[in-house]
Amino acid sequence: MKDKKEFYNLLAELDGQPSSEYVQLVGDFDFTRYVIKCAKINLEGNETDQPVFSIRIPQTIAEIPEYLFDSPVRRTAMEDFLLRRLASNIDAAANYDRNGIARRHILSVSPNQKILPRNALQLTKEYIEVHVQISLPIQQIIIDGEVVISIDGEMAQQTFFEDLPEIISNSLLYCNLDMEDADRFVNNMEDSDRLRQYLAASGRVSFVGEGALISRVAGGDAPDYEHLIPIEIDESLIEEVEVPHGGVVRGLGIQSGLTLVLGESNSGRVDVMNAIAQGIYNHIPGDGRESVVTVADAVNVRSEAGRSIQQVDISAFAVKLPDGGNPSAYSTPAAGSFTSQAASTVEALEAGARVLIFDEHSSSSTFLSADTRVSSLLGESSRNTLAARARQMVDELGISMLVAGSSLVAEFIPIADRILKVENFVVTDITEEAKALEIVPSSVVNDNVNMGAILSRSRWAMPSSIDPSIGREDLVICTDDVDVLQFGRSLIDLSAIKQIADVDQARAIGFVLYYAKLRYMDEGYPIREILDLVDRDLSNEGLNTLVRDVCGNLARPRRYEVAAALNRLPAFRISHVTE
Repeated sequence: MKDKKEFYNLLAELDGQPSSEYVQLVGDFDFTRYVIKCAKINLEGNETDQPVFSIRIPQTIAEIPEYLFDSPVRRTAMEDFLLRRLASNIDAAANYDRNGIARRHILSVSPNQKILPRNALQLTKEYIEVHVQISLPIQQIIIDGEVVISIDGEMAQQTFFEDLPEIISNSLLYCNLDMEDADRFVNNMEDSDRLRQYLAASGRVSFVGEGALISRVAGGDAPDYEHLIPIEIDESLIEEVEVPHGGVVRGLGIQSGLTLVLGESNSGRVDVMNAIAQGIYNHIPGDGRESVVTVADAVNVRSEAGRSIQQVDISAFAVKLPDGGNPSAYSTPAAGSFTSQAASTVEALEAGARVLIFDEHSSSSTFLSADTRVSSLLGESSRNTLAARARQMVDELGISMLVAGSSLVAEFIPIADRILKVENFVVTDITEEAKALEIVPSSVVNDNVNMGAILSRSRWAMPSSIDPSIGREDLVICTDDVDVLQFGRSLIDLSAIKQIADVDQARAIGFVLYYAKLRYMDEGYPIREILDLVDRDLSNEGLNTLVRDVCGNLARPRRYEVAAALNRLPAFRISHVTE
């Protein structure tokens, strides 16, 4: 292993040479307080595809107290805390050119409001290892009237010997951290985890803490500080949960079964439902949703006209379809609003969802319910609404369901276990009042459907339809945001999958699909079992098992979003379906 002096001299020797000579930086270099490793440098690819350097700091130097990461939950929290420090200090160290433009030669992931398992940083008893991209400095020199790109050795020396040591010292050495901040961050995650344990032990599917700040900036995940309205819970609904560090947390526990939430869209109802849907993740201190937690297997199901569907059994919701498709094995390149939500519901259950979340503002009106007052005037229908099937689904499948709305959900009142009202961000129980209305429940068109039998069917993916290649490139997986994932020649529209938390999670989904194809699809496993096997591998081996080369830009996705992306892959095909 070479030392830092040899590394410094090497950068001086490379100054002015062709940028391809940066390949000489591949290897391990001892910088005394840490070791820098680089396994691959290829500057001929995409300009944004900069080489990844691994920096390993022994705990004899970092001295992160073990109590901060002595459990999986606390470890994930502390890793996230350190990554945020790293990203902040990288921004602070950005170099500004003569035009005042920041030039960031060191790049890392920048976590958002949610705390996710990532592969950018690993914290162990022996060391901290972080993966960062370093944009190796180059300069343009004019020789004989031609522009020649060469290595800027002087700027490289500044990057590796001034900027990087300062960033590492300020971000990853415990002596330079705010100890109270670190404790608060980790303890906050542990408190949220205790609330999650309470859900499992008490038969609840979600907990909404009293005073939670659930307003979000339109289209974003950050708090809407201009319109912060704390959620209020009627005293009759209050449950108290003791957490390790925050004492007693008061809030609303949403029971398993079928819960209906009534309220106008601007009264706080949509905010509550969005917070519940995002409660599958833990949030950073100060986000406002730290005490809003939901079981990990809850899926928000939305209407998505235009999406493709491959051999999904939606016969529970349709006897026949206008396009002549077979409801028992429905396929279409562009679904309507009704069929898209019906298919998404069945696909979520196939992936193992135990809680389904619906809100009328993101649902098909014809899928959600029908007006029983006029049904007899319209003749025999060929469709079953969710309101007609919901009670059967909850009872036969043992799942829970949360449905919210104001004008399209009356038919859920007679079948709901509990009815809540959200008005001006105040939650009350109106079950008795609503039941007194004696609304006629929706009836099913075909009452011979066995929901359990539908879900016992297994779909088998056609491996050749999972192709991430383009031309000579056998693996092209990239994304700039959470709404679109490029997978080979295909673009997967993820815009309706609102529980994807981060662009790094969206990217990881692409690699999961490729990994599943190579590892299990050729072995002949159905989709449901493939999701089980991939979950096992990620738990045992970590995110790095998905990729060939070292990287630091993946966050672990849930199986439900992986399945949703697979089902929306335009090239995806089902080979066969078995009972």
